[in-house]
Amino acid sequence: SWACPREPSRLSAAAAFSAGERRLAIALLFIAPALWSVNYLVARWAPGVIAPHMLALGRWAVAAAVLGAFCWREIVAKRAHIKAEAWHFIVLGALGMWVCGAFVYVGGRSTTAVNIGLIYAGSPVLIALASALWLHERFGIKQWLGVALAIGGVLHIIIKGQWQALADVRINGGDAWIAVAMVCWAAYSLLLRAWPSAFGPLARLTLIACGGVIVLLPFTVIEAVWWWPSTLSWKSVALVLASALIPGAAAYGAYSHMQRVLGAARVGMVLYLGPIYAAAAAWLVLGESIERFHFAGAALVLGGVALATRR
Repeated sequence: SWACPREPSRLSAAAAFSAGERRLAIALLFIAPALWSVNYLVARWAPGVIAPHMLALGRWAVAAAVLGAFCWREIVAKRAHIKAEAWHFIVLGALGMWVCGAFVYVGGRSTTAVNIGLIYAGSPVLIALASALWLHERFGIKQWLGVALAIGGVLHIIIKGQWQALADVRINGGDAWIAVAMVCWAAYSLLLRAWPSAFGPLARLTLIACGGVIVLLPFTVIEAVWWWPSTLSWKSVALVLASALIPGAAAYGAYSHMQRVLGAARVGMVLYLGPIYAAAAAWLVLGESIERFHFAGAALVLGGVALATRR
């Protein structure tokens, strides 16, 4: 695994899960990218309807309530552990719910859903690189080549393939926001695996979502006062519920289950499918065009991911 130190008892740990749990985790590898792609659509629908931080706050407040309905007994039974892990919940909430929530919605105001999906696809490479630098995972020439290819692919998408006129290229601010979110998603994935927890995946996700809500609150107030005030409407409520239930509770719950059963390395497969789902959704639902630089960038990013995540 490239998101945690090597475990000597890998086989015995894998055997601890039932065949049904493993089948569900494998099925979720193909379902989770579809759930996440809904968030890219929400990011494009939100401008003019609801402000980015308000949308992220509503999303995770609702998601925490929904998840908590299924695991509140465990949280109450283990409440003594909350204080010990509180800092973890705040940090993971800041990375996964604030940055990977509100930043995506800010970026979605000026970039396309296709770009969001393709840029996000580079995160497994960052996870592999971080594992080599800080967790002392083995990292060979092929892996370094993969890192270079994937980073090149992300840059190719951000500058729209205009390498010959690089000095004159104006980088889309939305792509920059998404790039920051991509880096923080890699950090979230690493820390989620590296930090042990007394809570099961669902209860832990609920508490992380609560940590994210705490972090989001002051930024939402600042945003409402100085930048984008939000008004309550059926559209804004629909976007909050859609983002909370589909790419929120369902997708993050699936991700936690997959990481627990399959390990972070195999779960990186969802990033291979993510750009395909995102491009298909953007083309079918939003009518976004797919340019040649998207295909070239996708080939570089996914080829780089394939090399960088090889054992």
